Amino acid sequence: MSDTSDTSDTSEQISGKKFVFIGVGVMGGAILSAFLSAPSTDPSSVTAVVRDDAHIAALQARFPQISVVSDALDAVSSADVVVLAVKPKDIATVLEEVKPAFAEQLENGYEGATRMVLTVAAGLPSTFYERRLGPVPVVRAMPNTPAQIGLGVTAISAGSAADDSDLSLAEAVLSASGEVLRVPEKDQDAVSAISGSGPAYIFAVVDAMAEAGVMLGLKRDVAVKLAAQTVLGSGKMAMNGISATPVVPPSTLREQVTSPGGTTARALFELDKAGLRAGFIAAAQAAWDKSRELGSVGE
Repeated sequence: MSDTSDTSDTSEQISGKKFVFIGVGVMGGAILSAFLSAPSTDPSSVTAVVRDDAHIAALQARFPQISVVSDALDAVSSADVVVLAVKPKDIATVLEEVKPAFAEQLENGYEGATRMVLTVAAGLPSTFYERRLGPVPVVRAMPNTPAQIGLGVTAISAGSAADDSDLSLAEAVLSASGEVLRVPEKDQDAVSAISGSGPAYIFAVVDAMAEAGVMLGLKRDVAVKLAAQTVLGSGKMAMNGISATPVVPPSTLREQVTSPGGTTARALFELDKAGLRAGFIAAAQAAWDKSRELGSVGE
């Protein structure tokens, strides 16, 4: 699909709708900033909710084109899409505060509330929101921090009352911050372990590669740039590979760099001895376990 078609589709999805962002920290701020940068977004349709006057002033200075308020219920009462980006421990309190806005829709005879909830809180399943708000459309999303520069990847899943149009609307909101993929909700804990936590793994790799470069005599700024650019370029090659016909998997790309008996083969041998692959698998398993734990506590 062309960029023009993508822009047209996004514009159609969000046209005439009002959006409320509750929680504008690192992730919420990244999503909001990207959304406002999209040519199809009307800033006058966007409201952000923060709690204290200092944060209101700071956010208004950062995003002067939108409304910034402290009353979540009042903001949600006139919204079509509610983006929840507060910490998981605070979600229940926020839902209790805005519940009357959803209850009013239900009492007025809707089969389900038409106001959609788009949540980026880690671990909490869509049923957590549905039990507190009623049969409302919930789209659960797991973004990652490269969304701050428009290079993130977000996995979205539909709750029991959400349909394809709700997923399409969520994609329209999130697409400016990077790639958006649809996954079954049962896979969200795995998504959190791979792409949600993944930037931290990669930063650790870049740091380790740079430290190795310093040990071998490189200046630190040179070593960091070499490592970071190598990760950036390799990631782009991997993306090109999985979209190619036929698909070129990362293992094939690795083999293309590895000459028999060469320096890369020796280096990979040492990484295998150090448990690189097993370490990444163990890390992902630990993150998956923690995500499941967060979800069970929320239940």
